[in-house]
Amino acid sequence: MAVYAIAFIAYAIDLARRSAAATRAVDEAKVPVAAGAPAVGSTDGIARPANRAGAAASVVYGRSPALRVGVAMTVVAWLLHLTADVLRGLAAGRVPWANMYEFALTGTLIITTVFLVVLVLVKQDLRFLGTFVTGLVLVLLGVATVNFYVGVVPLPPALKSPWLVIHVFVASSSVGFFALGFALSVVQLLQSRRESIAETAKEMKQNFLATLPDSITLENLAYRVNIIGFILWTFTLMAGAIWAEKAWGRYWGWDTKEVWTFIIWVIFAGYIHARATRGWRGSRSAWLAIIGFSAVLFNFTIVNLFFKGLHAYSGL
Repeated sequence: MAVYAIAFIAYAIDLARRSAAATRAVDEAKVPVAAGAPAVGSTDGIARPANRAGAAASVVYGRSPALRVGVAMTVVAWLLHLTADVLRGLAAGRVPWANMYEFALTGTLIITTVFLVVLVLVKQDLRFLGTFVTGLVLVLLGVATVNFYVGVVPLPPALKSPWLVIHVFVASSSVGFFALGFALSVVQLLQSRRESIAETAKEMKQNFLATLPDSITLENLAYRVNIIGFILWTFTLMAGAIWAEKAWGRYWGWDTKEVWTFIIWVIFAGYIHARATRGWRGSRSAWLAIIGFSAVLFNFTIVNLFFKGLHAYSGL
């Protein structure tokens, strides 16, 4: 957690540097050019960004030492996190995701893994999401350590199945993609608001958003990430039904956990449909992605802690 905290601070410093760079770029653009040579498209000798009335123009952001430190510390934290997860599994003599503490330990590891893999595979530079990813992992690990920690205990009979490995691992992987899609959707909403203000404002205060991709690019990236999460969540729903038939003799029993798993599937199915529906692209579909990930967190926390049922394996 300490290494994740260092990474979080480094990413936060990078965002602050982005804001400073954006403001500086706008200030430099206002410097009068040489006498007798007014800037192109200018009537007063002031050089201003050209698109969207000068307010939403993107700012080229150079290399950031803080960003490199953040990524390096994230990799170190991931290695330590992986070691802790493996050691927990060895101590338990099974996969380490049989209760809320173990699921939080493994789930946050997978969220970080998805983030690092996406950084490598996606051409777009998404390191700016590091603040959200490391912050989320820190919060979940802190809550799990303080409130969910339990010692190693034997598995309940219903969990002694190969489906424990398949079902929960796929579910955790889908949560990792949903978390990244959630972060992209939040930034998309902020960027979209900034761009809409820029349509009418001649001048506006620049911040780190000026150094990030535009809202359409963010929306497309969020969709690509969420569609992978949705496919994995669909398999989670199917695998859970098969496991339920093996354990309890029925595929579906309207257990609270089963219902919420289906609700999450419906929300993200609606998100995917919204992306293909005129008038629902942009902010509306982004809100659906945010609601979907909020439902995932609700399912993991509130449902596990306060709703009784056959899936009550919190360990608390």
